[in-house]
Amino acid sequence: MTDTITELTALEAHFDAPNETAVAAMRKSLDKYQRQYIELSPFVCIATADASGQPTISPKGDAPGFVHIIDERTLVIPDRPGNNKVESFHNLVENPKLALIFMIPGLRETLRISGEAGITTDQDLLKFASVGSRAVSTGLVIKINSVYFHCGKAMIRSRLWDEQSRLAAGVFPSFGQILKEEAKLSDSVEQVDAMMEEVYSKRLY
Repeated sequence: MTDTITELTALEAHFDAPNETAVAAMRKSLDKYQRQYIELSPFVCIATADASGQPTISPKGDAPGFVHIIDERTLVIPDRPGNNKVESFHNLVENPKLALIFMIPGLRETLRISGEAGITTDQDLLKFASVGSRAVSTGLVIKINSVYFHCGKAMIRSRLWDEQSRLAAGVFPSFGQILKEEAKLSDSVEQVDAMMEEVYSKRLY
């Protein structure tokens, strides 16, 4: 591969200076607008990396407000039932640094946070996330280092929230078909699809 950038001086020369407004809007703690955004957001992606720097990113979603704000520099994200690969947790044991990006359907702007996280099993701290009699056993306590709003250019270009952007049924294979092939399952596509529908309808919490 040619015409690559491998040095910081070359990188900085390739781009214009950072937008002054964007830099000025960066904060070290939550303001009232950032707090409100988190309280209204049903979706966040968590980026982590292991000790070697190998990254992963994990989506988390629930009812708006599922991420609890303790104070202007501390968040708690409950861990809902998943596939138990716990890749993000493995990474955070080795390297506590992480980044978050919050989204709200219909809003073009996103909210970005970077900081450090610890894994908690404190039931008093996690009781806010209980659903009926189902308690949450694990969560992340995040200490914020930087937070800022990201402009909506990516959302505008992607038309992510436009109704016309919804993918028509049948254009992409069902998750059952993908799992059957990738995991080499003996069940039929219909059986795997039915299994996933049961997971989605009965095992969210």
